[in-house]
Amino acid sequence: MDAEITRISLLSRVRDGTDGAAWAEFESRYRELILRYALARGVQHADAEDIGQIVMMSLATALRNFSYSPQRGRFRDYLGRVVRNAVARHWSRPNSTAPALCAIDAAPEPEDDSQTDRLWEQEWVDHHYRLALRTVRATFEPKSVEIFEGLIGGKTVAEAAAEHGLSTQAVHKIKQRIRGRMEELIAAQVRDEDEPDETRIE
Repeated sequence: MDAEITRISLLSRVRDGTDGAAWAEFESRYRELILRYALARGVQHADAEDIGQIVMMSLATALRNFSYSPQRGRFRDYLGRVVRNAVARHWSRPNSTAPALCAIDAAPEPEDDSQTDRLWEQEWVDHHYRLALRTVRATFEPKSVEIFEGLIGGKTVAEAAAEHGLSTQAVHKIKQRIRGRMEELIAAQVRDEDEPDETRIE
């Protein structure tokens, strides 16, 4: 029988505080999400980078005490509150120095802004799509990835088939295979966030 491998979620590893590789992976995974959200809120690129740095420094401490609880919400909700608070403080003090890290927390925002909530949710969805696509690019043949990206970019199956000298059936198979893998990857990524304290055997 194959040996069972315990897969520990990234969030569980980050909470260790001594796992430098886990923190580097966490920062690589979430910094772009934070940056894109800040930019979507109208923050200039340099200031968005500063916001990302502030959030990451705050999380480096706060995540050591983070624990998953259905009653308290999902990790993405927690992260969203932290990032929205950081952006809100940026706009409230546009000419001042960055606020103290202890002030950037996950407390509820002063106002219920459903528009920014929707923006965060969309950025979060796009974020997981990009992460999955990154894995696909590293694990599938470049030609298959090129075909898939062409299809999601608007090309028809017939156009992709003609361009690459393949049958439409072959293009359909490539699309289905990569789309199926993307769905698996996204589901696993979300599970790692929503259930970080569960031990899973693979």
